[in-house]
Amino acid sequence: MSTDLHVALYHPEIPQNTGNIGRLCLGLDATLHLVHPLSFQTDEKAVRRAGLDYWKHVRLVEHPDEDAFWRWVADRRVHLFSSHGARPYSACRYERGDVLLFGRETVGLPTGLVAARGAFHIPMVGPIRSLNLANAVAVVCYEALRQLEPDLFA
Repeated sequence: MSTDLHVALYHPEIPQNTGNIGRLCLGLDATLHLVHPLSFQTDEKAVRRAGLDYWKHVRLVEHPDEDAFWRWVADRRVHLFSSHGARPYSACRYERGDVLLFGRETVGLPTGLVAARGAFHIPMVGPIRSLNLANAVAVVCYEALRQLEPDLFA
């Protein structure tokens, strides 16, 4: 069984979040995409130092810049996630092959991109602006998995 999901991180800044998201992708049989520039290294020495012994098993695609990422996207369905999104993530109808795009830890996705393409948000009732990136990705990915593989949740 494969979800055929693609989780894309736009200029991620915190290697531990990216490591956690890589582990999540491995558990969901999803592909992790990193859109450069990054604020850290992903070479074997760097990930070994971070204790990411499973990293070698993650299906990882690194895009050298935004243009390369959008060229790769082509006709794929892309869903953006932002604290400024108009609709909740649960309103999204996920399909195999979808690309789930998340922004930087400090500033999220560019406001122009969110305005042009629309975005989904994760509702919150407490006094915070957003969730930790790895937590937000997990929330969204498990909703996608629930929709794609409902028998796992029966």
